[in-house]
Amino acid sequence: MSNRFLKIHPADNVYVALTDLKAGETLTVDGGRPLTLVDDVPAKHKFTETALQPDDEVLMYGTLVGKAVQPIRQGGVIGTHNLKHKAAPYSGRTKAYSWAPPDVSAFKDKTFMGYHRADGQVGTANYWLIVPLVFCENRNVEVVTEAFTTELGFGKPEAYKDYVHELVQAYRNGGTATLDTVPFQPAGAATDNRLFKNIDGVKFLTHQGGCGGTRQDAQTLCKLLAGYIHHPNVAGATVLSLGCQNAEIKTLQERLKELDPKGAKPVFILDQQQSGTEQELLTQAIRQTFAALVEANKIERKPAPLSKLVVGLKCGGSDGFSGISANPAIGHTSDLLVTLGGSTILSEFPELCGVEQELINRCEEDSAGELFIKLMRTYSNAAEAVGSGFDMNPSPGNIKDGLITDAIKSAGAAKKGGTAPVADVLQYAEYIKKPGLNLLCTPGNDVESTTGTTGSGAQIILFTTGLGTPTGNPVSQVVKLSTNTKLAERMPDIIDFNTGSIISGEKTIDQVGEEILDFIIEVASGRVTAKSVALGQDDFIPWKRGVSL
Repeated sequence: MSNRFLKIHPADNVYVALTDLKAGETLTVDGGRPLTLVDDVPAKHKFTETALQPDDEVLMYGTLVGKAVQPIRQGGVIGTHNLKHKAAPYSGRTKAYSWAPPDVSAFKDKTFMGYHRADGQVGTANYWLIVPLVFCENRNVEVVTEAFTTELGFGKPEAYKDYVHELVQAYRNGGTATLDTVPFQPAGAATDNRLFKNIDGVKFLTHQGGCGGTRQDAQTLCKLLAGYIHHPNVAGATVLSLGCQNAEIKTLQERLKELDPKGAKPVFILDQQQSGTEQELLTQAIRQTFAALVEANKIERKPAPLSKLVVGLKCGGSDGFSGISANPAIGHTSDLLVTLGGSTILSEFPELCGVEQELINRCEEDSAGELFIKLMRTYSNAAEAVGSGFDMNPSPGNIKDGLITDAIKSAGAAKKGGTAPVADVLQYAEYIKKPGLNLLCTPGNDVESTTGTTGSGAQIILFTTGLGTPTGNPVSQVVKLSTNTKLAERMPDIIDFNTGSIISGEKTIDQVGEEILDFIIEVASGRVTAKSVALGQDDFIPWKRGVSL
C-alpha cells in the first residue's frame, strides 16, 4: 500500500489518509489516475474518489458505511458535516461460507505454561476472589482484601502517596507558592516478596448491584459472578452475602453447579445476617481464605497446548487506523488460535452495526445466526426506544480521529474477528461452550464489555486502541495494542504492543498477527506482565440491562 493513503477494499469509493494531506495535492490513485485534493485531509480521515451527491452511498471495507447529506467534491474530505450513518440491511443466511485456515505450522508444537484446573481448564494466572453478592458488602470485601494485600506481599510501591506527603510538607513550610517545585519521584520496581509464590493476587469484585434493581439484573449478576468464580485464572473464591438481597446465595450456587457440577473449586459463602457480628464475619472469611491460599499455592505452572487459550477481542479509544492495523492484526491472531483449536470471543454488539450479514453468513449453525439477529434487533430497538441508537455509538474522540459513522467504526471493529466461521453466539454472562470464534452480546462500553468477556471465560483480552485507555480487569490479563506508533511512544506505560508498523508499511497484517500470538504465549506463561496488571487496573462493571452503547 502507499505510505500516504490507502483504499481498503476494491469496491470502496473513499481513501484513508495515512498521513496529513494538503488541499491542492495531486495524488496518483488506482490505475495511475490523478486525483487532486480539494480539502486538507488529516491523517486517519477519508477523502472521496469521485464527486458525491446527497443520498449517494459511501463504501468502506467493501460495505455500506454512510450516505452523503450534501454535495461532496471529488477529493473532498468526509466528516459529520457531509456524511450521515447508513448501514446495510440484514436477514437470515444469504450464501454459504467457505474458509481457508491460515498456516499454523510455526505454532503447532508451541505450548504455554499455565495452571491446570481439575475441570480441564488452564489458567494463565492464579488468583483468589473476594466477591460481594450485594453492594452492602462492598466495604467488608475491601476490608478483607486490604488485610491480605500488604501482608501477603501483593502491595504496590506507593509513589503517589509519597508525592502527596511531599506536597503536604511543602505547603506547611511555604504555602502554595512552592507546590510547583515539588518533584514527583517515580517508584522503583516492585519487589516480589509474595508469601505464596504461585498466587498472583487476591482480587475483589465490588459492584453496585445485587438488590434494589430488577430481579433479572440480580439473576444476571449471579450468572456473571459464577463465570468469574469458574474462570480458569481463579483458584477459588470467598463470597460475602448480607442475607436478604435479590441476588440470593441459592441462585449463585445453582449457576455454579451448572458450570462445575462436581464442585471441584473451593468456594466459601458467608452470610452476615447469620454470622452475627461483623467481626465474626470478617475473621471467619480471612481464616478460611488464608487456609485455602495455602492449598492454592501448591499448584504450579505446567505446559499446556495453545488450544486451551480463550482470548477476548476488544477495542476502545479507537481511531481511523484501528480497522487497518491493530484490529485486522488481532483478527489474524484469532484465526491462528481457532485453527490451533483455541477459542476467541468478539464482543461489542453496537460495533457490529452494518456487518451483520457477513457474520450471519459465517455462522456454522443457522440457530446461532438466528440468535445473533434476535439479539441485535432487540438491542437496537431498546436503544431507539429511549431516543438513542447504534448510530450514536461513536464518541467525540472517535469522530475527531476519523470514525465518522457507527458503520465506519463497526466495519473496522469487526476485523478483530478475523475470517474464521462463527462457532457460537453467546448472551451476556453466558460461559463459552465451543472452541472457535464466539460472538458475545455486550455493550461497546470498555469496562462493561471487558467485564462480560472475562465472565465468559477469556483468560487474556487483546484490547486495541488508537487514542489510549487505562482499562483493565481483575481476573483476565488485558493486553493493550496501539494502532499507531505515535500513541505507543506517547503512552508507553499502558501500551504493551505497537502495530504501527502496518501503517508505515514495514510489516504486513499477517506478520504482526503472528508476533501477537507469540506475545500472548509469553503473557499466558507469566514471563511477561501485561501493563494493565502491573498498574493494578482492576475494572469491574456488570452490565445492567439499561441502554449502554
